[in-house]
Amino acid sequence: MPDPRFRPVSGFDLPRFAGVPTFMRLPHARPDDALYGDVQIGLVGIPWDGGTTNRPGARHGPRQLRDLSSMIRTVHPTSLIEPYEIANCADLGDIPPNPIDIEDTLERIKTFHVGLAEAGITPLSVGGDHLISLPVLRGISRGAPLGMIHFDAHTDLFDGYFGGARYTHGTPFRRAIEEGLLDPERVVQIGIRGTMYDGEDIAWGRDNGVTIIDIDTLMERGHAEVMESARAIVGEDPIYVSFDIDFIDPAFAPGTGTPEIGGPDTWTAQQVVRALRGLNIVGADLVEVSPPFDPTGNTAWVGASILFELLCVIAERVATR
Repeated sequence: MPDPRFRPVSGFDLPRFAGVPTFMRLPHARPDDALYGDVQIGLVGIPWDGGTTNRPGARHGPRQLRDLSSMIRTVHPTSLIEPYEIANCADLGDIPPNPIDIEDTLERIKTFHVGLAEAGITPLSVGGDHLISLPVLRGISRGAPLGMIHFDAHTDLFDGYFGGARYTHGTPFRRAIEEGLLDPERVVQIGIRGTMYDGEDIAWGRDNGVTIIDIDTLMERGHAEVMESARAIVGEDPIYVSFDIDFIDPAFAPGTGTPEIGGPDTWTAQQVVRALRGLNIVGADLVEVSPPFDPTGNTAWVGASILFELLCVIAERVATR
């Protein structure tokens, strides 16, 4: 049974506007804490947007997501999953970035996640821009390429920017495939849309076996059929899940650096995450929430809600291992 020390603070006991904010009001566990050795799922803040190529601000995402996640309760409304009753979950704090050195920050993120993998902790990492996914994958891949289901408006399969810069928020999954961290035959990208530079990223992905499901296909086929296909492609082997908040239409989540109109609503976003239930998820992230572009905080509230959806499907899986 999960340790009662890992249960979040209830809104019945402490008002949601009070107390030090942590993800989901969970305990904060550091590596030198007695709690740390019993953590099964760790929520990790990565407040860094050094890979952003245009509109920065996602470095402020984890802090606001912690604040808005105080609104999350403990029981999923449809599956009735109670993640804190089936798995020990904790906020592991932030990985301290180096805001002026990309390579150093990538190494810090990787090293932290290597430690999580060695400790048997499944990470739910919170960005930050989408480049954070690359060092997370470097940390948890353990020498075997993972599958991935990726929700996004963009492929993030570009080769380079500005004359060959290889590490930006538009390149993480090309690098991950090149490095053998991801098996492209088991990578599914869902929701791709927006104007293009030249389409080379999509062509490269498809040439290498990535399944790219654009927004028109998602809307025409419907989320249930698309997710059924995605599940068949990734199969039963370990997968990573990456959720960029710009997967959702900016009418519902405007606080992001690269918004694209014509996307899914928040209900559809919930449904596609719920359809991950039962998959062998060994890590996940939610990225690109940029508070400066949404003074209302609504985007962070959407992000916190999606985090809980991810936490529920991960907890159910962890409880069966």
